Order: sequence, then structure tokens, then C-alpha cells
Amino acid sequence: MQDPNADTEWNDVLRAKGIIPPKEKEVSEDDIVNIMESTIQSKTTEKSLDEMTLDELNEKEDDIDEEEERIFEAYRRQRMAEMQQAQRRARYGEVKEISKADYVTEVNKAGDGVWVVLHIYKQSIPLCKLINQHLSALAQKFPDVKFLKSISSVCIPNYPDKNLPTMFIYYEGDLKKQHVGPLVFGGMNFKQDELEWMLSEVGVLKTDLEGPPKKEIHDVMESALRRGDDESDEDDW
Repeated sequence: MQDPNADTEWNDVLRAKGIIPPKEKEVSEDDIVNIMESTIQSKTTEKSLDEMTLDELNEKEDDIDEEEERIFEAYRRQRMAEMQQAQRRARYGEVKEISKADYVTEVNKAGDGVWVVLHIYKQSIPLCKLINQHLSALAQKFPDVKFLKSISSVCIPNYPDKNLPTMFIYYEGDLKKQHVGPLVFGGMNFKQDELEWMLSEVGVLKTDLEGPPKKEIHDVMESALRRGDDESDEDDW
């Protein structure tokens, strides 16, 4: 009996007249790959695993077989730990006032992976007030960093005013950097971006600044000449 799947002119005539069924299509290697990809895609939700919440991961677990269950469970535990860590690290968001009695708890026992920025200040010093304003803004921008402040006479008895403002930077309870005195901060022209860059250089935070902010340069001679329009030369100098 003639093979109906054979490629002959007679079979082509018979197929055209509907006497024999069409030739069965051969499955190529490309067809197999496409079938596999379609199968995999059909089992995949619109969201990737990284984008899923814990509830969605729990629902996804019902769609996997035993062979994948162990790997999936390990991945879910990892995601849960990451979420908990992110939530724990983002619990600050403000500059907290502390006293000497709070130092051990707030600084030495801050926890693993926690950066602490402690500002020693006096309210009567304008530069200290300016830095506190910058710290408040940065605390909201970087809620995973623990920003603290303490009045010098309360935190360090007999601490000289000439050393203010002072900033201590700790990581996991260890002192990593200290900035002491007004000259370090550059006076009342000290900008928030400059403080952010300063902290990023130590590793406290990851800034989106592309480089260190440029400091404003004041021309003393030009300022003196401008004042000379309203004042005498003797007053200028």
C-alpha cells in the first residue's frame, strides 16, 4: 500500500481532492524550542519573583511542584529577611536628641550595619543651628542612617566651645571619623549638599550627587569697594 505521507505527485492530487488527509507536519527543533518557551511562559505570572509581595509568593507556591519547592522556600526566606532588614533600617528619619546617659544605648548598641552620626552642639552658636537644620533634612532623605544630636554641656562636661560644632561618625559602635571645629565645616556658607558629600565619603550614605559641591568664593576686595559707596575708606579697612 502506498504511504499517504510520501511526497509524490499522485498523493498531492489525492490530497487536493480530499481523498487522503493532509500530510502530517514534521516537528522541527525550532518547534520544540518554541513549545518549551510557551510552556515556561504560561507558568510564569506577570510579576517576577523579585516584584512579588510575601502574600503573592505564598500563592505562587501552590503552582510549583515538589522538585522546585525547596528552592522556592529558600528564596522566600531570603526575600523575607531582605524586607525585614529594609524595614528595620528605615526606622529613623529624624534627628534624635540624646543625653550622656543615652550614649551607650544609642551609639554603642545601635546594631549591626547601622551608621550613627552624632552632632555635639550648642544652640547659641549659629553654625551649630545651621548644621542641625541640614541634619534634619538628611535624616528624612536617608532614613536608614541614625542621626543624633546632643548639647555639649549635657553630653561632654567642660567641652570647649571652640571645638563646636563637632561631629562623630560611628559604624556598628566603632568611631570611624570625627569633624571638630568650625573651620572643618567652612563657616556659615556650609551647604546641605556639602554635608551630604562629606558623609558619603566616609560611607555613611549613598549620595546621588555627581561630585563635591563647589564652594562659593567671596571676593573680599570687591565687597570692600561696594561698601565704599556708602561708607568711608577708613571704615572699610
